[in-house]
Amino acid sequence: MSGITRTATFWIAVLTFVVSIFTGLGSIGVHAPLSLGFVAARASGVNFPFDAVPVFLTPLTATLVHGGGFHLGFNLLLLVWCGLAVERVLGRGALVFLYVVSAYVSMAAQWAAGPQDLSPVIGASGAISGLLGAYALSFGRPKLVTNNMRLNRWIYVAWLAAAFTLLQMLIGWSAGQQGTMLATPAHIGGFVAGLLLQRPLLLWRYRKA
Repeated sequence: MSGITRTATFWIAVLTFVVSIFTGLGSIGVHAPLSLGFVAARASGVNFPFDAVPVFLTPLTATLVHGGGFHLGFNLLLLVWCGLAVERVLGRGALVFLYVVSAYVSMAAQWAAGPQDLSPVIGASGAISGLLGAYALSFGRPKLVTNNMRLNRWIYVAWLAAAFTLLQMLIGWSAGQQGTMLATPAHIGGFVAGLLLQRPLLLWRYRKA
């Protein structure tokens, strides 16, 4: 247990749990999605008649707010499962960098899908999707489609991105009207960020090897 407590993944999970519980049960609970969540319309410059953190921080603060126990528990499970494995491969600093960048890329994708959307997006799933993308590349193996290993890797990246995108679209479609609440563009954006950053971060860690 002492080894886990020294990881960045552990402390991200603890922070997420504590803030999510506080915002869910505390005095700001009912207002937390609007106060801390990402609202695309705010990023587009629409006036927002509600006290909230600065819009440029909301891709991060949104990861700390969840819509219920199942939402929080599922995200924490994925965070710890993928995060610890990715952190062993890429290192602590790279894990934090990947998580933060994936959070911003995921919300940028959500904004691109609906720049005037007034619905707040909450949850860490966009950032965690980035860890999932890095996990898939770190522990998966490209198929030998060609004799060029670099090309094989890019084919594998493209296949993972396409498969994940299709899966997210099917989940959203099966959820019907509730699918609009799943932040599908954010999940796809975060996953693609993880796919693209895994290799550079791995090379950076072992640059002196």
